[in-house]
Amino acid sequence: MRKILIANRGEIALRIMKTAKRMGIKTVAIYSTIDRNSPHVLYADEAIHIGDNPSNKSYLLGDKIIEKAVESGVDAIHPGYGFLSENEQFAKAVEDHNIIFIGPGHHAIKMMGDKLAAKEAVKKFDIPMVPGIDRAVTDLDIAKKTADQIGYPVLIKAAAGGGGKGMRVVKSSKDIESQMERAISEAQSAFGDGSVFVEKYVGSPRHIEFQIMADNYGNIIHLFERECSIQRRHQKVVEEAPSSLLSEELRNTMGEAAIKVAKACDYRGAGTVEFLMDADMNFYFLEMNTRLQVEHPVTEFITGLDLVEEQIKIARGEKLSLDQNSVQLNGHALELRVYAEDSMNNFLPNIGTLSRYRIPHGKNIRLDDGYKEGMEIPIYYDPMISKLITYGSDRDEAIQLMIQAIDSYVIEGVETTLPFGKYVCEDTAFREGHFDTNFVANFFDPDALRMEKEKEAEIAALLALKLYRKEETQLRTPN
Repeated sequence: MRKILIANRGEIALRIMKTAKRMGIKTVAIYSTIDRNSPHVLYADEAIHIGDNPSNKSYLLGDKIIEKAVESGVDAIHPGYGFLSENEQFAKAVEDHNIIFIGPGHHAIKMMGDKLAAKEAVKKFDIPMVPGIDRAVTDLDIAKKTADQIGYPVLIKAAAGGGGKGMRVVKSSKDIESQMERAISEAQSAFGDGSVFVEKYVGSPRHIEFQIMADNYGNIIHLFERECSIQRRHQKVVEEAPSSLLSEELRNTMGEAAIKVAKACDYRGAGTVEFLMDADMNFYFLEMNTRLQVEHPVTEFITGLDLVEEQIKIARGEKLSLDQNSVQLNGHALELRVYAEDSMNNFLPNIGTLSRYRIPHGKNIRLDDGYKEGMEIPIYYDPMISKLITYGSDRDEAIQLMIQAIDSYVIEGVETTLPFGKYVCEDTAFREGHFDTNFVANFFDPDALRMEKEKEAEIAALLALKLYRKEETQLRTPN
């Protein structure tokens, strides 16, 4: 494998390129018009303009990406995450052009991309699943009957997608008709498929996922778990590894279940098996993400492995160099997704220009970003600016280092989730491990955060005034 095209943008494209370059592999970037001066474009050995700014005119043009890959003579395509990373038609088309797809086979993507097909596949392995209907429906009467059988509250969920789209919690029978219609409409708009399924709503769950790695020879291992319960709008913001909740016995049980899920779809490469855990420590299979995850750096910190390097090795036909017994868990890692969002205003996107951008440095601090000072955060893509990751010998040390890193990370021109990340790290419930996916609703106080920010701004203004007066006095004092 001599040359890889990265079918993505921003921080993940840059992160993949750094590993490829270290392995002696040339890289090809693709970019939309607005991304022409982005760091991932400047870092690559070659760069190809793929189209206009909207993703459906650039990063989602699978046929055009493959055409340019063929012209460039690449050996492989790495999809990163998002965009075409879980598009089984794209994966198959890549393979049909005799280009290596750095990811699972298209059959695994198809199976795990359909949540009902995924549930059906893993049933044979006796893996716990949330009670609910075992087929997709668009019929309101069937949905009502199912909800009555399993009991309210229920969750209506798009069969063909994720990311919180096409998802509705229904607390009583009087609401199911309106919520069903909204879920179907949103699913149809987002995924082109309005089918949904109905399952029991686990009210206060922990979201725990297991990283797995599988080669082409039937060898599968897990690389421990990640805790992803700090979310907004069903999307993760803070992740950590390992979870503070799991005992060694439960970790082993869930890890074995994750491996069985991978076996169910003949998986290869890096993947993530997601579980929900209720208040009684019962866990249920949620879904499998057939790609590299945004939060993979925390796993890299606690295992010492480069997951992109492992992906590339597997894609070029190498066997796993590790077995389960040789994978060691060391220390604790924390990740904050730094979004251009106003966490004091319901996490609404806050698009603008990075007028000032200063990144944190230090031992056990890692920053994966794809921006530089003066760049605009485009409205066309996910508003994530970077991922801030810290590592410590234990959880407290990783949290404390995260607070320090946030304090030294300067972003001006847009509102970000940095203040929210600090709020989380300083919150008693989070530090004691007593939280679930309802953290934002139960513990987050935007007004308190706003007051803290105003106080910090006032202190900064007073310090600036004090320094100004000191300098003014020194200038007036004769030698």
